[in-house]
Amino acid sequence: MPNTLMAGKRSQDWANLVLAACLFVSPWVIGFAADSVPTWNAWIAGIVLGALAVATLSAFAEWEEWANMVIGLWLIVSPWLLGFTGNVNAMWTHVILGVLVAAIAAWAVWDFRHHSHA
Repeated sequence: MPNTLMAGKRSQDWANLVLAACLFVSPWVIGFAADSVPTWNAWIAGIVLGALAVATLSAFAEWEEWANMVIGLWLIVSPWLLGFTGNVNAMWTHVILGVLVAAIAAWAVWDFRHHSHA
């Protein structure tokens, strides 16, 4: 069971690393790079999420998953808090990636709390 648990955690961390990269390049790929607020938000959140994913790949810590949850929730609400809901591409990119990040973090915390981590 621990090998399966570790494999699950690693896949969650790799998924977060991929989402961090997607978030970072999204201003160019999705086409909102001209709007500085969502662009900087995507870059900063992407860098933090990526750094946490790399750290968690090295050594798992539950607090990193909770930090990922906060980043995911921030991405979901940031279009309204930072005022870029008018930019539909940027808004939906942040919301969708935020939901994915928060869901992966919830899955990782659930795994950690419901399986043996000896």
